Parts: sequence; structure tokens; C-alpha cells
Amino acid sequence: MHSVLAALTEHLFLRKFNVVTLVNGQFQDSLPVSDRGLQYGDGVWETILISSGKLILLDEHLKRLQWGCHSLKIISLDESALHQEIQLISKDVNYSILKIIITRGSGGRGYSAQGLHSPTRILSLHKPPETIDYYRNSGINIQYCTTQLSHNPQLSGFKTLNCLEQVLARSELGDDYQEGLVSDIDGNIIEGTMSNLFLIVGEQVITPLLTQCGIQGIMRAYIMSLLANENIELIERNISKQDINNADKIFFTNSVIGLWFVTKINGIEISADKEHHDDKIINTLQYNISKLEGNHQ
Repeated sequence: MHSVLAALTEHLFLRKFNVVTLVNGQFQDSLPVSDRGLQYGDGVWETILISSGKLILLDEHLKRLQWGCHSLKIISLDESALHQEIQLISKDVNYSILKIIITRGSGGRGYSAQGLHSPTRILSLHKPPETIDYYRNSGINIQYCTTQLSHNPQLSGFKTLNCLEQVLARSELGDDYQEGLVSDIDGNIIEGTMSNLFLIVGEQVITPLLTQCGIQGIMRAYIMSLLANENIELIERNISKQDINNADKIFFTNSVIGLWFVTKINGIEISADKEHHDDKIINTLQYNISKLEGNHQ
């Protein structure tokens, strides 16, 4: 009991000074240069919204984290310690972003992971962007990115520490753009630089097929379940630029922003007919996301 109270006291003290990072259960913000997360991007990560004191869709995030560890053959993750650290770092937090990184741990030079059975756990808290609610209400301006996603089904779906394609795509965005459309090497539009893509066409919702690349977002899965509950037809298929042009509505989702709808493409206003299309689907989805998150203010 004494150790728990001591850790909590230390946590509250450090939070006061904005040092809110745990590395393997210790409050610190550094790790050995030999860690394979740094050396090779050998690891996985999750971003979880804390809203109204709740870790939103925590179980779903942890399942994807486990999927990623299993796919990369990162073994011996101390899940009990991870759960304790999540509770410790998020205690008394009303509104924040929790980032969890799991690396294979430290090792010598070379790619071989033989004999490495001590993964590194890194948890950190971050202030949510102040513009989240503004863009939820006003909509966003998007552009096409030239950076393309390579195909690798073995790594598709979960979040690895190899994010250079997303970094390059994000770096293309001008100051007046909030998101970008990213295609794969075949020219199919896969996702945003940081979010999943949905189109509304008539009474149907369409989202890209993510079998070769792309992230199977936790909020994406939540949206898909909401659509099923509302008996709204959802189609997963390849999406082209022509599909973007023909869409009645376009929106992006992730665990932090919730849902952002599009009002401009390449700085050009969406046509009046499309902009004033029935917003029932988007309103329903936004209502359920707000209900899930609660009042974080």
C-alpha cells in the first residue's frame, strides 16, 4: 500500500510540472538508445482519448495493441503491469490523450530479435488540440496528397512505429488544410493522413477496403457498428477520385477528433447541392460519439 501511495504522490507532483510519462512503470521521459523502437521502429502504439474521466473504447484499443504485438512476435508483454500503469497515469484526468507505445525492448546491433523477451512500455499524456470541437462543428478543408502507401498485408490494420509514409503525407498539408487524402500504389484512396475515410452516397455509406494497407481505426469500427445498428448500408470497397467527386458527403474519423465532415476540397467549396444534402447520417453519428465521450469540458 505504501508503494502505491508513494507512486501516486510522485505522479501528482510530476503532473503539476507537466512531466507525465511512464517508462516501464517509472516516471521518466527517456529510454536507452539501444531500444529497438528507436533503432528500427520495432513496436506498436495506440492513442486513446480520455474524456469525462473515461478511457474511451479502451478495451478495443488494447485488443488492437495485442494484435500488433502478436503480429510482430513481441512476446512476454506484462499486460497486468500495463493495466496498472494505465490506471495510474490516467487517475483523476478529465480530458487528455493517452499514448501507449510498446517496443521490443533493448537489443544489440542487427535485425535479429532472438532472445529479446523484455518489451518496453511507454505511456504518456498529451493535451488534446483546441480545434477539435471547432472542426467538428464547422467542417474541414482537405487536399490530395502525392505520398502513396505501399502494400504490406502483414502489417496492415494496426499501428506500427514505422509511420514515415504518414509523416511525409502530413508534411504536404498547407496551413489552411486540416486533412489529406492518401492513396496506395495502385491509386486507390485509402485514408487520411491521420484518420479513416467515409463517403455518403445516397442512403449508403462507403469506406475504403483495407486489406493491403491502411489502419483499421478504433473509431472506424465504432462508426461501422453504429451504422449497422441504424440499418444504414455500409460498403467496403476500393475508392477512386471519381468516387470522391460523386460523394454527397465526405467525413473522416479517428479516436481523438471523433468525426470531421468535409466542406472544401483543395480550397474549393463543395457544391451547394451536396453541402445541403440530408445530414441525418452525420448528425446521428456525431450524436452517438458525443454521448460516448460525455461532456469533457
